[in-house]
Amino acid sequence: MEKCVVIIPALNEEKTIGKLIDAIPKTLFEERVSLEVVVINDGSTDQTADIAKKSGAFVINHNRPQGVGASFSEGVKEALQRRADYAVNIDADGQMDPADIEKLLDPIVRGMFDMVTASRFMNKELLPQMPKIKIWGNKQVARMVSNIVGKRYCDVACGFRAYNRETLLRLNLRGRFTYTQETFIHLANSSHIRIEEIPVCIRGEREYGKSRVASNVFKYGVRSGSIILSAFKDYQPIRFFGGLSLFFLFVGSMLEIVFMAHYFIVGQFRDYLWAGLTGAFMALIAMIFFVLMILSDTLGKMIKTEEDILYYNKLNTYYSKKADGIDT
Repeated sequence: MEKCVVIIPALNEEKTIGKLIDAIPKTLFEERVSLEVVVINDGSTDQTADIAKKSGAFVINHNRPQGVGASFSEGVKEALQRRADYAVNIDADGQMDPADIEKLLDPIVRGMFDMVTASRFMNKELLPQMPKIKIWGNKQVARMVSNIVGKRYCDVACGFRAYNRETLLRLNLRGRFTYTQETFIHLANSSHIRIEEIPVCIRGEREYGKSRVASNVFKYGVRSGSIILSAFKDYQPIRFFGGLSLFFLFVGSMLEIVFMAHYFIVGQFRDYLWAGLTGAFMALIAMIFFVLMILSDTLGKMIKTEEDILYYNKLNTYYSKKADGIDT
């Protein structure tokens, strides 16, 4: 029987965590896949951990909140240690229906995709009831990530996803605040990973409490935006630094053209000297970004090599015959 680990990051979710765990099926696909629940208790001050244990989940406790991204990474590590064939992450707030786990896993179990993510905005008939500003913000973030990865996605912030073993081994995330957008950029830059988005009905607002990630739209936008830009810089340095270099080179060139045109028309530099100096400064910045592009591209290749080493190291550690206790 194959194994799927259900990863649930949780912070002060005592009112929903028990009901959520109880609703997660024990097996799927005619008992071909068994499910094990792992709750990452991210420094809760209520009864979240105790209720999760009583409901049969394995609980990992953080002494203080470390962020949803850090909790998810901890869950991935635990799934690997349990030698999972699949993993599903689901939020602890009760907005997602555990009955849809099978819907997410089905294309993966059939070998069609490596990661499947639930989409709240792909099907207009399933559009959740939530503030328009949040819908707008999610669409802008999705557009930004889609432009980076070169494929259109409708929802890159949903915390309901399924992964196969290959994807779990490839995940090396750095963001601690959240993980959803970084996962897309990180995995989309790997030619080995096939990502699919499917529409799922998800409740738009929490029944209890406030989201620790998206409670403040401005704060969420700034922090998730910084994670997106950092991932963009790391995985596509030529586009990132090359784009900045071309921008400053273009602005500097325009200023130099104005500067020289004024000289040829009037015969003096004095009135437009600012344009010449600013244009030269812009050209210098463009050169700096060009050098950073070359250096970052080299570092990026080194990072990919390191990630391949990490992949094979984790594969050997968790899934080899040696890990089985069989002497090779």
